[in-house]
Amino acid sequence: MRYFFVFFIILLSCALPSGGGALGADLPQRIVSLGPLNTENVYLLGAGDRLVGNTSYCVRPEAARAKEKIGSVMQISIEKILSLQPDLVLGTGLTQPQQLKKLRELGLRVVQVKQPTSFSEICIEFLRLGRLLGLEARAKEVVRRARSEVAAVTSRVAGLPKQKVFLQVGALPLFGSVKSSFTHDYIVLGGGINVIGDQTIGTSSYEKILARNPDVIIIAIMGSESGAAAREKEKWQRFQVINAVQNNRVYTINPDLVCSPSPETFARTLAVIAGLIHPESGETQ
Repeated sequence: MRYFFVFFIILLSCALPSGGGALGADLPQRIVSLGPLNTENVYLLGAGDRLVGNTSYCVRPEAARAKEKIGSVMQISIEKILSLQPDLVLGTGLTQPQQLKKLRELGLRVVQVKQPTSFSEICIEFLRLGRLLGLEARAKEVVRRARSEVAAVTSRVAGLPKQKVFLQVGALPLFGSVKSSFTHDYIVLGGGINVIGDQTIGTSSYEKILARNPDVIIIAIMGSESGAAAREKEKWQRFQVINAVQNNRVYTINPDLVCSPSPETFARTLAVIAGLIHPESGETQ
């Protein structure tokens, strides 16, 4: 009987998930997201029903708007989070370190999701979240699809002449995409050359951008609902000396898509941006 019991334990251990996988009972069931990308990725994994709270900036998908709000990306209410009794809090690179520390001290499980610097890192972080939620197979399928779509876009623009691009993601001060940001991949994979790709930070000046004479300017700034993006476009159109203005190639694009991408939305947004950089490629604009 003793040997049978030992054999049964060995069989049971072999049936358990390997590689640090969690048992079903240990999987997070009450999740609070502290940023839009986390929220979108939870839904993309099919775990939106586990989300009990998120920020006022979490607007995608539409169902995310109805979740309990715990504050903004930069300023959260610890009391509100505690009231939701989460078994997992997903922080972001913008979450204040002292707030994350406080949440941990109060006994909450906190995982900080790294701010991705490339499409590759977007996929890596998504796969990590999939493992965390016990949804690795779904995560792998989403990433496989996104990588396939990105490869298709890059293939269609591969032989076309490179266009100089300024991707504006901030207005006060003027702020653009640089190599240390995943937004740089939109330009490079879309068949362009980033006019400030040599910078380590995105702060720039109109004089500098004018001197580098971009062929395309793409504006993706928050506050579009207040007309901020339209005002920036009007400002650029006064500079008749640059190619982008002369050829009527100053565009605005939804900042939510550009600045907070899941693997799926990155692929979709890349197709749009590649179409703006290379209309001849046939990409959707």
